[in-house]
Amino acid sequence: MTATPAPPLRVGKAAVWALGMLAVATGALESVVTPTLPLLQRELHMSPAEGALLSVMLLITGALVTPVAGKFGDRYGGKRVLIRLMAVVCAGGLVSALAPNLPVLLLGQVLQGAMVGALPLSFIVVRKHLPAGESKVAIGVVSGLFVGGGMAGTLSAGPVAEELSRHWMFALPTIAVIGSTMLVNRLMPHDPPGRSDDARVDWPGLALLSGTLVTLMLVLALAPDMASRPFVLGALVLVLAAFVTGWTAVERRAASPMVDLRMLARPAVWKSCVLTFVICVGTSVAVYLVPQLFAVPADAYGFGADATEIGFFLLPGAVAASLAGPVGGIGARRFGSRAVVGAGAVVMVAALIALAAVHTEIWHLVIGKAMIALANGLCVTAMVTSTATSVEQSDTGIATSLVLVTRVVGYAVGAQVSGAFLTAATPSGSDVPAESAFVTGFVAAAAVTALSLLVTRTMSKGVGE
Repeated sequence: MTATPAPPLRVGKAAVWALGMLAVATGALESVVTPTLPLLQRELHMSPAEGALLSVMLLITGALVTPVAGKFGDRYGGKRVLIRLMAVVCAGGLVSALAPNLPVLLLGQVLQGAMVGALPLSFIVVRKHLPAGESKVAIGVVSGLFVGGGMAGTLSAGPVAEELSRHWMFALPTIAVIGSTMLVNRLMPHDPPGRSDDARVDWPGLALLSGTLVTLMLVLALAPDMASRPFVLGALVLVLAAFVTGWTAVERRAASPMVDLRMLARPAVWKSCVLTFVICVGTSVAVYLVPQLFAVPADAYGFGADATEIGFFLLPGAVAASLAGPVGGIGARRFGSRAVVGAGAVVMVAALIALAAVHTEIWHLVIGKAMIALANGLCVTAMVTSTATSVEQSDTGIATSLVLVTRVVGYAVGAQVSGAFLTAATPSGSDVPAESAFVTGFVAAAAVTALSLLVTRTMSKGVGE
């Protein structure tokens, strides 16, 4: 007689709230670098280009880890993989807290990037243990708490770094991550592993994509010093070309590619990728330049803001970003994806041009940054909706992974180009770049973002998606 498999264990409110506490802690740890980047640049003697590299390392790791984490979650169970990912995140937080210099801090950020794959895994765990209606509520709670943790980290990072030290700014949320991970491990039951035949990992593709992204960041970081190190930069460009060629060849031949490049032949997908890239370039320029402009000394052309004040000034942008997702979803359903993307692009271009023209008051930057965050959220939500509904259900993961990689590249390129502008415009012996570098950055971002309007016109309306 064959035994009937036991039904999945239901989880109680305590387990869901443990996941929520973990989301708060990881959200806070993820967000501490942005408001304190000028402080970190001063203390670790970083150039603006090196600061831009620091600001995107976590995102790059996250883009690489997320698809692998999802497949491992299917193969071995979501909770098991989640706990191991959080162990890597905790190690990264401790490395960042103890980092004496930039290379060690970069290593810590690389390890912390594993947290990007943890949030989807927590959703998998919840869905396996709760009925559909309750799981939607639980996922909403966890998502909202992650956003709330990010806002808390943005506000608290500055005071902690200034009153205690930059080391405690990483250490405190890491301690919270360790505690909440232990709670999740104790309260959340193990979920059974799923089928393993669809959980193959494209290790060669992952390794080549990692090399491609890291080499691209190094090329952009070294570009301002091209005159002094032309051979190093030339060698890196050749390495980058080799990585891109190898990755393209591997992905085209892989049975289960990390990124299926054949999907790019579909108009809906390549248009979404182009739009994602240009929108994310425009957004990341503002994300990087606005805090730097806040920190420029008041006796020059800036405001001399410290890390605490920068975090406070960035809060409206974080609130706008959190509201943009639901607003973009409602707008895409009612007016169509094309209308939402077009409106978001117009708002972003206008905000970037306004920042280039007028940035003499704090409120200019606060409002401009909030409008850009809102526009980015609207565009990204509408593009994800458009992509997900324009392909077969079985191809949704493949199409969205292409958009994810493009999003990371867009953010990274925008941040690195911004850092290169500031580094090139900083006189020898000075820490203050010329004001024209900020103007050039905002104008260039507006021009790139405006290109999205050409692609948007060719999109289907997508009403009712």
